[in-house]
This record gives sequence, structure tokens and C-alpha cells, in this order.
Amino acid sequence: MPDVNSFRSILLRIAPGALAGLLAAFTALAAAELVAGLARPAAGPVTVVGGVVIDRTPAAVKDFAIRTFGENDKAVLQLGILAILALIAVGLGVLGLSHRRSGAAGVLLFGAVGAAAALSRPDSTGIGDALPSIVGAVAGALSLYVLAPKAGRVPARSGAGGQGDTGAWSRRGFLAAAGATAVAAASAGALGRFLTGRHGRGAVVSRDNLVLPKPSSAAPAVPACARLKVPGITSFTTPNRDFYRVDTALIVPQVDADTWRLRIHGKGVARPRTYTLDQLLARPLIERDITLTCVSNEVGGPYIGNARWLGAPLADLLREAGVRPPSKGGAADQLVARSVDGMTLGAPVEDAMDGRDAMLAVGMNGEPLPFDHGFPVRMLVPGLYGYVSACKWIEEIELTTFDAYDPYWVKRKWARRAPIKTQARIDTPKPFARPSAADAVTVAGVAWAQRRGITRVEVRIDDGPWQDADLATQNTVDTWRQWSYRWQAIPGGHTITVRATDGTGSVQTEERTRTIPDGASGWHSVFVTVP
Repeated sequence: MPDVNSFRSILLRIAPGALAGLLAAFTALAAAELVAGLARPAAGPVTVVGGVVIDRTPAAVKDFAIRTFGENDKAVLQLGILAILALIAVGLGVLGLSHRRSGAAGVLLFGAVGAAAALSRPDSTGIGDALPSIVGAVAGALSLYVLAPKAGRVPARSGAGGQGDTGAWSRRGFLAAAGATAVAAASAGALGRFLTGRHGRGAVVSRDNLVLPKPSSAAPAVPACARLKVPGITSFTTPNRDFYRVDTALIVPQVDADTWRLRIHGKGVARPRTYTLDQLLARPLIERDITLTCVSNEVGGPYIGNARWLGAPLADLLREAGVRPPSKGGAADQLVARSVDGMTLGAPVEDAMDGRDAMLAVGMNGEPLPFDHGFPVRMLVPGLYGYVSACKWIEEIELTTFDAYDPYWVKRKWARRAPIKTQARIDTPKPFARPSAADAVTVAGVAWAQRRGITRVEVRIDDGPWQDADLATQNTVDTWRQWSYRWQAIPGGHTITVRATDGTGSVQTEERTRTIPDGASGWHSVFVTVP
């Protein structure tokens, strides 16, 4: 049997070292945040290391994270990084009790890792991005170097006959040094967060001052019959605050609209162009209702939303630059959109110029784009999954070919071309609901097949025959369509299944596939119990 007292004695002996290590890590992060606040917030060590982790994570793991944690996936990642850092800090602090130089060197090593991560990011601005990690590591190493010997002199227990006074003095000395370190680190961190907030102030002011012009081509009013009044059904128009967000940005870019620029260049571009936001807003703008879908949306999943977008037609901008689609002899077949954070998305040039309402959007549901959704400008190409078409915070469009360049997600084994698949979803009743058999149960939801439209939705109860659902009026082929079905429920457990038919006559496939590499497929079903 282990000696409990010996184990307790060991814990008491190493506890000061563990605390010294944690304080050193806290100091390092606080100093790094202060330097990042002075220079560039996106260069903070947790952000850059998190970005590298995201970039190196296999697509299947990313898909799992999105399914499991939803829009909290980035917070979970950051907490995971901090937890690992805390464990390593504890180890280095304990090491520092007997080898303080080795412990301090370990802190410096992690600073080097952070600096290398910062320089490897696609949006890196150069050696300055390494400074937060380097300065933070030096501050953390010095902190551990100073605290470690003090922690090593703290006795596990006060001795008898005069040793208690010495022990108390050692303990007070260590706690005083630790307290001073914590206060200094907290102050540096608070100042860093304040400076980081100031970095985005110009962007916030520019968005607050932005007045969207009226569209030259306004979207028709949504027919009243396109909106079903069924409790529990998804709203036809998704409010901005509820619109899904799936991207790799650990810090949402806050771009100042006054300094934003868009560059169009590349293969087959006869006249390269650079636009300011004012120049974009001065152009004829279109307003359209468009449903966006994320390729990470599982069957029946939530990563889809419908909004009214305002923007400049993308095809017009490309034509002005001398771009021709491949069907008309153009040299480029891929349009690569680049974001301010280095993200790259690749869309077919043919799709961007075939007459659909592809746009560079500046407005969403009657207001400037929210920062989460790409302010000041994002790209939209209806009918394609977002990972190839919906670049947020866009700053560059390069014309190239699919053979010459693989964008971010294609390098990670997602498909190059990604038309949205026909899908239907049951919104109500919810899985495992207990609807009453006293009245007919309304089964309802949405179906979508952007660019093709929805012409039929069918519902099946258990293994019974398929029954036609009632369709709401279709707004456009680029928006989802609501549907409902009245079911005279009978007691017992039942599986409700739905499928849709698109405007080409193709029935949604039953074959169940994962989201990788080109979107999920399969029929959505829910199980309910009728008392």
C-alpha cells in the first residue's frame, strides 16, 4: 500500500513549482497579448498555434468537431490548447525546482514554436508576427527563473524548534513574489485586451457609418404563401444573429471599410482591377434571396440559412477585367478568392459567369454584413457549397486553372467542384417528441436544391407508402422551400422520413454518405412516440 503521508509530502513539495510554472505561462501569454495588441492581434500565440492545428487537422476530425461542437468548435480548440499549455507549464515548473535553467529553456522553446507558427500562417505579415511569441516566452522564462528558487525553498511542512519561522518566511517570500507576478501579468493582459479592442475600432466605426445604396435590381417581395405558419418550422428568412457560421477564423477579422481593397488579376485577365468599397457601392447593385449551405451540413443538419443579399454582380466585374468563361474561350476555369486571413476558396469561372446571381455581397437582410459574415465584402455563388463559393472578408480574386492550383479545402481532400445536393429536412416534430394522437400532427420542414428548385416533397410513416406533402410557394430556385404534411397519428413509436424531388425531376437519393468530400446525402428521418 502506498504511504499516504509520503504521497502528500511529495505533493506539498512540488505544488510551489507547479504554481510557479502556471504563473510563468500566464505571464508569457499576458506579455504576448500585450505585444499582439500593440502590433497585430491575429499574431497572438494561442491564435497562431490554433490556426496551425486547424490547418493540420485531418478533414474527418474537423468534420467531427463541427458536428459535435457546432459554432463552439473554435472555443473548444482554444480551451484545449490552454489546457495542454497548463499541463506543460506545471511540468516545467516542477522541473525548475531542481533545474531552473532547464525549466526556463523549456518556456523559451515553446515561444519558438509559437513564433514559427506565426510565420507559417498564410496571412503572416513578416517577422513582426513572431514578436508576441518571442517576447511572451522571454517574459515567461524570466518569471520561472525568478520564482523557481523561491518555490524550491518553500518547505513541505514547518519543522519543530525554530524551523517553523524559517518555513513561514520562505512561504511568505514565495507567495509575495508569486502575487506580484500575477498582478503584473494580469495588468499586461488587460492592457493587451484593451489595445486589441482599439485595433478593431476603426472597422466598427466604418460599419456603423456605412449607408447601403438602394439596389438597381431589387428582390421581389417574398410571396405570403412562401411562409408557412406552422409552429416549429424554420423561418423562411434567417435573422443575421441566427445565421450559421462555419469558418477557420479563431479571431473574426475586423476590416476597416475605408482601407479595404479588392484586387482582380491572373490568367486571362486583360485588364487587372483594384476596387475600393466606395467604387463597389457606386456600381449597379442587385438584391436577391439566396440560401447558403455548408458542405459540413449533415443530413437534417443546421448549417443552412436563407437571407436577402445586396451586392455587385460578380460576372460584370470579371467581364470588365477582360475575363471570359471557358465556354467562350477563356484561359481560366477556376476563380480563387482570397480572404484577409489567408483562406482560399476556388469556384468554377463558368458558374460565376453563367447568368446566376453570383455577387460580391455588401449587405445582408437590409444591413451591412455583420463581421461574423464577412464585412465589408464577401463572395456568393448560388448553387455551390460555401467552401468553394462564399469567401468572407474577401480581398483578392485570382483567375487560374483547377490543374494549376488547389485551394485550402481541396488540399484537404474535399472535392474541387461542389454543386449543392437535393435535401429535405424535418423541423417538426423534433426527434423523440411525444405528439398527441388526439389531433392530426403537422409534420413540416424545408427542402432545397439551389439552381434547380424543389417540385415535390414526400413523407413516409414507418414502412408505409410515400405521401405527397403540401408545398409552400417557391420563392426562387435559389432559396429553400417550406413544406407540411398532416398526419393522423396512432399510438406507438413511429419513424417519419422525408425526401424531395428537384426541378430536373431527380428524386433525392436514399444513399447515406458523409459530408466529405462533396456533401452529405440520404433521407432525413425522426423517431417519435405517440402516447
